[in-house]
Amino acid sequence: MLSVPGVGGGPSAAFDGGSGSDFLTRYRLVSAKLRRRFLRKPNVSEAAEQFGALARELRAQESLPYAAWCQLAVARCSQSLGHPAGEAAALGEAARLWLQQEREVRQRQGPGLGLSEHLPAAQSCVAFAARLHFELGQPALAAGLWLELAHELRSAGDPAQAVPAFLRAADLLAVGHLPLEALRCLRDVASCLLLGRDHDGALTVLTQAQLLAQAHTGTGSGSAASAGAAAAAASSSAISPPPAAFLDELLQCEVTRVLLLLLLQPPPSKLLPEHAQTLEKYSWEALDASPGYVPSELFLLLQSTVMACQEKDPESLKVLQKELWPLLTPEQNHLLHLVLQEMISPSGQGV
Repeated sequence: MLSVPGVGGGPSAAFDGGSGSDFLTRYRLVSAKLRRRFLRKPNVSEAAEQFGALARELRAQESLPYAAWCQLAVARCSQSLGHPAGEAAALGEAARLWLQQEREVRQRQGPGLGLSEHLPAAQSCVAFAARLHFELGQPALAAGLWLELAHELRSAGDPAQAVPAFLRAADLLAVGHLPLEALRCLRDVASCLLLGRDHDGALTVLTQAQLLAQAHTGTGSGSAASAGAAAAAASSSAISPPPAAFLDELLQCEVTRVLLLLLLQPPPSKLLPEHAQTLEKYSWEALDASPGYVPSELFLLLQSTVMACQEKDPESLKVLQKELWPLLTPEQNHLLHLVLQEMISPSGQGV
């Protein structure tokens, strides 16, 4: 059975005190039923039911850490009974209780005080429960647990810690033939990286996401490499949403990638083919190009933005920024602001 970081000494070590005395007494009474006696097997099923009932009672009383420990006891009982589905369910519930406790602590004390011991405990429970779900052939349930953890980490003000959880969820969703949900996870990863000012990392993830979206919309660039990636991604999905469901995700990926490329300005020697193809779409040579899935107004404004950056024309870019503002997401508007600042104060000073 797993050990829980920060509270590894058991419920007595973690919650001993006046407020927990009644809980500890009842917890120990149920635990005593699990001890082996001469010629008598412990009734593990009965103990699991009693731990579960105690957990529900404590949750109703808003004693969330106590309830989480009872769910861990239920998980241990399920493990003894050889019931992995019950073990995974109990571990998942323990994780949710610790995450809820973390939210309530943060609401009372305010942000910026660091992560308490509840999040490491939840992380440990999520990891074990997700592994059990995956072994049971339930990757979507495993992904759901990682997503719950990732959203909590991001809302706690630590997007860097949320990145691995979002990536695990994306991998599991892809295995579970849920490509649209996997794509959204990749966009969440990119948002976390942008919050941490890792623009290169965000560009890499969004490029991967765009290839995945193109695989399900038939809007690839036509190159052999991207066509191969699209075919591989499409063949891995037994049941896929209609292509139109991916178009908005594809649009958002492309717009953000264009802005990131304008911000990073990689030299031609380091410009990857997939990035060069994206910029070429909005270059002088492509004035008569079809906007495709990009709305016509947005397409023309992005073309003008790319040209203004190539010409190092901050005044034109300021005018374009005002026109683009209602068409972009807050994240994209922030990137465009950074592009303008970098043009005004080059060599990284603006960024």
